[in-house]
Amino acid sequence: MHIPDGYLSPQTGGIFYAIMVPLWALAARILNRTLKARQVPYLAFSAAFIFIIMMFNVPIPGGSTGHAVGGVLAAVLLGPWAAMIAITVALVIQALIFGDGGITAIGANCFNMAFIMPFAGYYIYKLVALGSDKSSFRRAIAAGTGAYVGLILASLFTAVEFGIQPIFFKNQAGQALYCPYGLKVAVPVMFLEHALLFGIIEAAVTFLVIRYLQKEDASLIQL
Repeated sequence: MHIPDGYLSPQTGGIFYAIMVPLWALAARILNRTLKARQVPYLAFSAAFIFIIMMFNVPIPGGSTGHAVGGVLAAVLLGPWAAMIAITVALVIQALIFGDGGITAIGANCFNMAFIMPFAGYYIYKLVALGSDKSSFRRAIAAGTGAYVGLILASLFTAVEFGIQPIFFKNQAGQALYCPYGLKVAVPVMFLEHALLFGIIEAAVTFLVIRYLQKEDASLIQL
């Protein structure tokens, strides 16, 4: 899902930076108020884990990549605002140091993976886990379900951002200036790759980690 430079117009990239800047500021204020001292090492660990798991990129048609993220796992353990910060840190380091994802696309990549994914997945998790004990099997299933849905939604947003480029940004000859693949190509490719492979990996990893923590220290799991 890492969008490289050159696949989104400057206007599109600018819009997503404009969306994310206030969200980053709000996340920082919320964490300053709510993050407990014992959770700080887990925030750093989450960022490192997310960084590592996202480095296992598989190129897919359309100029992007497919991979697991770990964002909903971080949200289940620390809350979605903390997950946003952890994923953002990982994405910025990958873009600036490793060239994984474009610098102009940091806003869009963070919107998809650091905002859409952890928040959507976290509230799916809360819905499925409603009324269950932190040590229950249903709680782990809920986390895995949220992780799967969150990753799929993030991939769909990425696909739409790709797909609208040839609609709105063309030269006088009608040729696409940025991503050349329209919605009919970008959406099914991104959706199928993540629904049939990466989403399953995401769900399995999240489920297994939560099951392990339920046995070791269930207090780490968010309600």
